[in-house]
Amino acid sequence: MRVTVYGPLRGVTGAKTVSVEFAGGTVAEAAAAFVDAHPGAADHLYADDGDLRPSVRLSVDGERVEPDEDCPPDADLTVFPAVQGGTVRDPAA
Repeated sequence: MRVTVYGPLRGVTGAKTVSVEFAGGTVAEAAAAFVDAHPGAADHLYADDGDLRPSVRLSVDGERVEPDEDCPPDADLTVFPAVQGGTVRDPAA
């Protein structure tokens, strides 16, 4: 499986796109295979309870998907990590 990453995940993988061994399964299992290959990605993708963070976005072959959807072994998985920080600015201020 080819995995394309964005944001801080590039520092973890050392490249925008990496290959990961994956036999097929769910998108959540594909994300887990990515983290197995690149353990430093875990903090960017998973909450303390072990679930994917709500703001993590995943796509398979260019289509946005949910973690419980199917992911073939030859997929192109794209991972947009959780985004944190920033403040909400009052436009009236």
